Amino acid sequence: MTIQHKIIWNETKDYMFITLGLLMYTIAFTVFLMPYEIVAGGVTGLSAIIYYATGFHLENTYLIINGLLLIVALKILGYKFLMKTIYAIFMLALMLKFAQDILPKQPNGLPFKLMGEGQEFISMIIGCTITGIALATVFNNNGSTGGTDIIAASVNKYNNNISLGSVLFSVDFCIIGSCMFFPQFGDYIERAHKVTFGFCVMAMENYVLDYVMNRSRQSVQFMIFSRKWQEIANAIGTQMNHGVTILDGHGWYTGNKMKVLCILAKKRESTNIFRLIKMIDPQAFVSQSAVIGVYGEGFDEMNVKIKEEKKTEEVKEN
Repeated sequence: MTIQHKIIWNETKDYMFITLGLLMYTIAFTVFLMPYEIVAGGVTGLSAIIYYATGFHLENTYLIINGLLLIVALKILGYKFLMKTIYAIFMLALMLKFAQDILPKQPNGLPFKLMGEGQEFISMIIGCTITGIALATVFNNNGSTGGTDIIAASVNKYNNNISLGSVLFSVDFCIIGSCMFFPQFGDYIERAHKVTFGFCVMAMENYVLDYVMNRSRQSVQFMIFSRKWQEIANAIGTQMNHGVTILDGHGWYTGNKMKVLCILAKKRESTNIFRLIKMIDPQAFVSQSAVIGVYGEGFDEMNVKIKEEKKTEEVKEN
């Protein structure tokens, strides 16, 4: 299989895992959250709030809001990201509609309560845990469910120091808090009850999302020893747009000189790097090690402040 075929296969796997994440999200939302009218964040949560209050179909609101956000995403996130986002938006809308159609209904038209009456809390725990894992699955495969995910991905693209969960937390706080302005949810005490549950969903969902995402955002260092070092360096540089440092090596036992490739990458890129190496030279010797932090171009920004006095002195010296 050629490198081009591998790239196509990797893209296909992205869509497969995005679909899996969307399916998990649909099941969690319609089976565990929606039956108990538990409010959640994101455009899906906002659409659900409108549905609970007005009866306007959830999937229609979801498509309308996301259509507006996609216009902004086109300039910020790029065509490749946008295609997967469009796919995810329409696929999630279809899944939500299909799930609501096939699930047994309560007298009020909502899906049946799988956990039974009075089990809002345990249903919330299960539901938001699954939705957090589902969102992380979509993000880890270069996708987005649209809505506030577009906002989070846009901010995260320009500032890696702000986690996805932090951005979603801020936006979701406003969405969930909007329940207080819908008299259809009852008096102020009942509305406060829904908002409190919504904040619990938000906190747990974003915690799970950050936990899963941060595991894949760890940085690693590769040391690659191979006779085909030039081909490997070219493949990593062109196929992954990744920098490669070439070091001079000298074998103690053999006395032979050879080139050693040094690469600093995100942990989520490890699999693709290993794939490229194995396709070019299955006999290559590769060392992978975890690093505490990598700072600079393409990685995290150095979060230190330089004193103004020192900066002034440097300017005067120059």
